[in-house]
Formats: sequence, C-alpha cells, structure tokens
Amino acid sequence: MSELTVESTARAMADAVRRREISARELMELHLARISERNPELNAIVSLDEERAREGAAAADQRLASGAEVGPLHGLPFAVKDTHAAAGWRTTYGSVLYADHVADHDNLFVERIRGAGAVLVGKTNVPEFAAGSHTFNRVFGTTLNPVDPTRSAGGSSGGAACALRAGMVPLADGSDMGGSLRNPASFCGVVGLRPSLGRVPEWPHPNAWETTSVGGPMARNVGDLALLLSVLAGPDPRAPLALGDPGSTFAAPLDGSLAGLRVALSEDLGGAFEVDDEVRAVVAGSAATFTANGASVHTAHPDLSLADDTFRTLRAWHFQARYGALLAEHPDAFKSSLADNIRAGESLTGADVARAYVRRTSLAETMRQFFTTYDVLVLPVSQVPPFPADQEFPTAINGRPMETYLDWMRSAYFITVTGCPAISVPAGHTRDGLPVGIQVVAPHGADRRLLEIASAFEAASR
Repeated sequence: MSELTVESTARAMADAVRRREISARELMELHLARISERNPELNAIVSLDEERAREGAAAADQRLASGAEVGPLHGLPFAVKDTHAAAGWRTTYGSVLYADHVADHDNLFVERIRGAGAVLVGKTNVPEFAAGSHTFNRVFGTTLNPVDPTRSAGGSSGGAACALRAGMVPLADGSDMGGSLRNPASFCGVVGLRPSLGRVPEWPHPNAWETTSVGGPMARNVGDLALLLSVLAGPDPRAPLALGDPGSTFAAPLDGSLAGLRVALSEDLGGAFEVDDEVRAVVAGSAATFTANGASVHTAHPDLSLADDTFRTLRAWHFQARYGALLAEHPDAFKSSLADNIRAGESLTGADVARAYVRRTSLAETMRQFFTTYDVLVLPVSQVPPFPADQEFPTAINGRPMETYLDWMRSAYFITVTGCPAISVPAGHTRDGLPVGIQVVAPHGADRRLLEIASAFEAASR
C-alpha cells in the first residue's frame, strides 16, 4: 500500500490510484476507518452505506484494470450534499417531509462527479432545505465542528466542510445562496468557492433563471478545489445560463503570485455590518501577508448599500415560490426561522421583485467599475467565529443584537447578489484556536484568476 493517508491531497490520491500505487479499495478502507473514528461524534456524513461504497471501489479497480479510460476523480471516496439528488440514495434535504425519500435521478453535480470516477459513500448533512448557516435538522441532528465539537460547523454545507477537515473525504460539493460554501469553510478551516454565476450549471431546477444560489466545490486546499471545479464546471444544454468555458480551464495546476496585485481590503464594508473583534483582527492581519509578497493593499470598498434589501427580497421570493405550498400543507414540519422566511415572500409584489433585480443589476455594475481600480476585494467571510453548536444563530456580535438568523451573514450575502466569484481561504485563528477565513472576491468570470491568487495566499500563509 502507498504511504498516502486520509490527509493527503486529492490530487495525490487520484494520481496514486491511476498509477496503481494504491487501489480504490484500499483508499476506501482508509476513509471508512476515519469515518468510523470521527463521524459518530461529528455527524458530518449521513445515510452512510459502507457495502455500496466497497462495491463501488471494487468496480473502480476493475475498470482501471480493464484499460478503460478513467476520469480525474477515479477511485476517490465522495459524500454528496444531502440536497443534491443521487439516484438510488436516500436524499432528505434535511427535512422530515423527505426523511425516507430515495432519489430516482442524479442531479447534474452528482452526474458529473460520478462520471469523473468518484465513489459514493453517503451524503453530507445539511440544515432543513439548506436554509441557514448552522447545520442541524430533525432527521439527523446537528453536525459539530471538527476543530472544537462544542461549536457549529457552519452551513448549509456544514457536513461537507466538517467531513473534509476531519479527513473523512478528500473533496466535497456544496451550494451557496447566502454563504453556504464560504461560511462552513471558514468555520472548519477548509476552502470553499462560490463560483461566478453560470460557472457551475444546475439541473434539474424548478426555475432555471433563478441565480441567487449556485453550486460549487470545497476542499482542504485550493489546488484540490480547482480539481473538483474542473469536473463541476462547463456548459450543459439543460442549463441555459451556463458559461461557455470548459471545465478543463481549471484542471491544470495553479501557478499564481501576489506580486503586483492591487488589493482592496475592508473589515466591514464601511460599517455596513458588525464584525467580531477577533475576526476583524484576522482580516486586518491578512494585509501583512499580501504586502510581504509584493501586493499593494488599500483600505477601500464598493458601495453595496443596496445589497441587503436585494438579497432578502430575492431569498424570500425564491423560498415562497419553492416551499410555500409545502408549508401551507405541513406548517409544523418547518423550523420557525425558515417558515418566517417563506411567509415573508407571500407579501411581495411584482414591483418588489422587479426592484430587487434592478438593484442587483446596479450592484453588478458597481463591482465591474470597482474592479477597474482593484484586482480583488478582501473582507470577512463570516462576521463571527464558530459559535456554540446549541445555538441556532448568534444573537449578538460585540454586544450588538442580531434580530434574525440572517443578520450575522451579511458579509457573505452582500457578495452573493453581485454575481462575483468569492472564495473562503483559511487565514488565522481566534485566541481559542477556532479557524477564521478571509473572503477574496474577484470580477465575474475571473474564477481561474481568483484561484491562482487564493493559492498564492495559501502558500504564503503556511
């Protein structure tokens, strides 16, 4: 057996399988052992099926032995986010209404992941219908932070981030409306990318023209994240808003530099939201890494004052359209914060939604102009470090009350409605050793460039 461990990079694992330095079955056993060790406490992977995982690994070995062409993820263990349908697998969406639901199809994310040769072991836990940045539900319970199990792993891709950090899987998929790829990455000390709108197509979708939520990759390092993005990205005729660049754009190793980079850094977008003092210190401290490696750092931010109302309007409209009838039929099956968000959409008028889209267009133009002066924007991913797991959301930051479960997520969802790609990269820790990431934002479509910059920052931070 190879000297690989579950902490090795995904690229090293995939390369070792292709070279037959380790079999897919051996690699699977390493990960199943780690799942057995960590998952009972952390609750990151749900609907685990070890028998099917072993059968899939054996089939991967047989395919490789036959001389058939194999994909870039061939033989890698993979657990799919539980809001993403995987044919033949229990897919609950974190809801008691779907507790026994078994999907009859693969969604496009899963279709591409399986097509690239990954072997499914189970699903990763999510909050109810992926709503909220803390992963808990009445089907499986709460996912805990692998760094400190008394703390939240974030959400909605909290199970994915936790499983990555704990070495249960080498890569993970997720989705992001208000920070659901970025927030758990920051909380667990891994990397999560919200791609440009259209970069990762989704199918099936009840509204192919709705672009608030996007799918994307997570990994323990930026290079591995790029590998998974090369699988997830690329056009598909079933997704009319997909960008035309092929996924192979992201396959080559990243070779970035911070030299000459024009960085706009803001701790709170000019007082637009409250930020925990320790998070603020990590974001401010990242300036030293950029400048020491040849970047110029400027205190600057775009005017995103329209973002709050824009996001909340579109989120409520989207949730009401998708879950309104279900809530009316099963009012006791929804957590109160989600039910309130759905009902907020009932009072929206056509003029309200139209205003939100006009403002979103204005926000995109604001960012386009901002990026003629700066190459990237750096700001907090999350306004707080990982909070206690027995709380639904932080009720205050620095003593300032947070009235709803959305208030503490502004640093993420303000970026959502710009359409720009944004990545969470580990940047430091609190005094108690809790991970804190920075959010790096680039112009729409500049995903490859963003990954090169993030990779260079990652290397400089080690």
